[in-house]
Amino acid sequence: FVLMARLRGRANQLQAGEYSLNDGMAPAAILRKLVAGDVDFRKFSLPEGYSIFQAAELLEQKGYFKKDLFLAKCRDKSLLARLDIPGVSAEGYLFPATYNLSKSGGEEQLISRMVGQFEKKYAELSTANGSAVRLSRREVVTLASIVEKEAVSPEEKPLISSVFHNRLRIGMPLQSDPTAVYGVRVFTGKVTKKDIKRSSPYNTYLNRGLPPGPIC
Repeated sequence: FVLMARLRGRANQLQAGEYSLNDGMAPAAILRKLVAGDVDFRKFSLPEGYSIFQAAELLEQKGYFKKDLFLAKCRDKSLLARLDIPGVSAEGYLFPATYNLSKSGGEEQLISRMVGQFEKKYAELSTANGSAVRLSRREVVTLASIVEKEAVSPEEKPLISSVFHNRLRIGMPLQSDPTAVYGVRVFTGKVTKKDIKRSSPYNTYLNRGLPPGPIC
């Protein structure tokens, strides 16, 4: 195999990764597979604004993981401690992007990669913005998640953010609709009177200030 790869000028073109091979494959077929980078993985794309509940449902729909097991890992105290995530879940720290996950990889591996991408992106934003925002990282992520859920278009986000900053400054309840239904159902743009009166630490109609953590 090594001699064939060298003679064909392909020895330096082999791509790293996990491959599915079998003992019936000819060396030439294996070489073509390694050169093409035909790796064996599952692709998963997490849309912006998805909560851990929606992510879990999407993963189950694709047949990757069971919803309950993924959510359990998102709340695993030992995993959260290793990833340096405060709070009771990984909500807000799973960066929305496309990930290539090896078929032997589990929920913990995917969550760790998502959080790693979050850390990278947050560091870039923190460097760019300096100390303009006087909030802790968790408060920034929590407020950003509310803005994300409230906005219909990206252009609306600065205005929505400004409104919430002003409400926080004067001690006024944020009165954010998505917070009233977090953990109960998917926010579809409307809430009912029952939703607004629902007792929940995340409900910013009943509680002043930011909720205990992000909502997406």
